[in-house]
Amino acid sequence: MGSTSINRRDVMKRAAATSLLAVPAMGALSSCASGGGEENKAEKGEKSKKNPLGVKTDAALGVYIFNGGYGDKYAQFVTDMYQEKYPKADPNQKATTKIATQLQPKIVRGKPTADVVNNSGADQMNIGKLVHNKQVADLGELLDAPSWDDPSKTVRETLVPVVEQQGTFGGKECYQLNIALTVYGNWYSKKLLEEGLDSEYPKTWDEMLAVCKKAKGKGIHGWSYPGGHPRYMFFSMYAMFAQRGGREVTTAMDYLEPDAWKHEAVKDVFEAWEELVSKKYVLTGFDGTEAHTEMQTAWTKGGKCLFVPNGSWVENEAKDTTPKDFQMSVGATPSLDSGDKMPFGTLYAPAGEPFVVPAKASNVQGGMEWLRMMYSKEAALNLFKEVASIPVVKGAIDGQKLPSGTASAKAAIEAAGENVVIPKFFDWYNELFREDFNNMIAKFMLGQMGTKQAMDTMQKASDRILKDPDISKIKKS
Repeated sequence: MGSTSINRRDVMKRAAATSLLAVPAMGALSSCASGGGEENKAEKGEKSKKNPLGVKTDAALGVYIFNGGYGDKYAQFVTDMYQEKYPKADPNQKATTKIATQLQPKIVRGKPTADVVNNSGADQMNIGKLVHNKQVADLGELLDAPSWDDPSKTVRETLVPVVEQQGTFGGKECYQLNIALTVYGNWYSKKLLEEGLDSEYPKTWDEMLAVCKKAKGKGIHGWSYPGGHPRYMFFSMYAMFAQRGGREVTTAMDYLEPDAWKHEAVKDVFEAWEELVSKKYVLTGFDGTEAHTEMQTAWTKGGKCLFVPNGSWVENEAKDTTPKDFQMSVGATPSLDSGDKMPFGTLYAPAGEPFVVPAKASNVQGGMEWLRMMYSKEAALNLFKEVASIPVVKGAIDGQKLPSGTASAKAAIEAAGENVVIPKFFDWYNELFREDFNNMIAKFMLGQMGTKQAMDTMQKASDRILKDPDISKIKKS
């Protein structure tokens, strides 16, 4: 986390309030609606203009934050806001890397110890199962509530549209809300690419192979990835599926359609990466539990590879090992050839860092109020200051000087325009990404599995989830 100390009142004075970071409304998810779900039995406070969600002012509040690339200082800022407004509540914030391990058993028993949860990280709870079992609250009431900064606008109206869309699963209720725009793709040192290799960012796969060959000639691997978390390769591959075959390819994956993973476009993408692996352009290893940070250090401090698959949290996570002149940047998916259905610049850019409120939390209203504060401009700007990510609150970082990686991510979003793709199955069918893709790509990137077997493996996994009666399925609207 950044070391900058920020006074919230000063932040508010500096925060610009006029422009909007435009993010296209992707997908066919219906909008969130208030109401619905199981009535929480916890005692509620009285609603008023100053307390629109009816928070019980002296009710304890439990906040759990994933202690990963963003750390938890940004969240403590909001918890302090809550403490200031409700001094008798004595909110308690805890940080952990074991979200599911520590919280899910209590949520399943109907006795959660948390009122708002940052459901992120490798030990993330499966949101699809939580929704199926009615264990997380519908957040429509929060979205319909007056925003923290401007009571004439609802919280919904202050957020970029993708936030609500990603939180809506197979119906009208909204169960999950994210806080930062995450740009996934090919992260690299602009200095190494342009000055060290005298090259430009590759816009085609042939150019990618040529850059990797040039890097190899100078003793630098073109690519690396965390061997302990090989699913990171999805961050660089996913947009290629859509770019190659159009949105129909990724839509088929979302809806678990027969042969979704056997589409010709999927085959083309896997074959492209298989060639890169066969030419030994990939630095392997980094198989430990801290593999992603070890790999990042080899990339930033060691200069041992050019490209890595990652998300925009990496700028903050790797800041201690990143040279000042590194010029961290992110590039969109290179085109395979002129047969691609979507243009170069197609981007995988969802809202990231999901939050949920357990349905049977003792302080559901307080959990939603904490999120209402998180979506204030002061908290959103603080998030940017702390972790160098783009907040989902419109206008929150207008006029701010952006670090290299964040500026590059913002430029990539703007260049993509409507060509932004977001996998619904990434959240809804969590294990399809975290387990099946992870296990498959581990072997694929080591050359132990070829394209056909990779496609077969993923299709069997998709079919298995389709037949699982304990997982609610996304329905086309």
